[in-house]
Amino acid sequence: MDLVLWRHAEAQDWVPGCNDLERSLTPRGEKQAARMAAWLDRQLPEGTRVLVSPARRAEQTALALGRKYKLRDEIAPDGSVAQLLELVQWPHGRATTLVVGHQPVLGQVIAQLLGMQASECAVRKGAVWWLRHRQREGAAQTVLLTVQSPEVL
Repeated sequence: MDLVLWRHAEAQDWVPGCNDLERSLTPRGEKQAARMAAWLDRQLPEGTRVLVSPARRAEQTALALGRKYKLRDEIAPDGSVAQLLELVQWPHGRATTLVVGHQPVLGQVIAQLLGMQASECAVRKGAVWWLRHRQREGAAQTVLLTVQSPEVL
């Protein structure tokens, strides 16, 4: 199974009293999303499941990809590692799954799946981490295929 984790691109700052789910991408964030979406579109296989946080900034990021997607509450900003992994059916899911979500949970998923000692991994805004589950010599492994940042594309 391939799991592609895409952190939403740069969004407007949160200010007291604003609804966090309604924050939009900045102009810079829109450019980040477009660059990463162009790269992803060339890499993702047909039939990739795209699951997106209901936060406006995550949906705007996903819209840049131009593929069908589903909004899922399990990957909202207050979601958990367990909710995300259950949603994507890790490690037994059959289809490549792209998740557009948030820190810290994306970094927590990466740290857990890669067996890092830290409880979370830093994930830049707009960046993609591509993980693959495989069986090798009778043992389950998680392999990091690539990390891409919109600044270098």
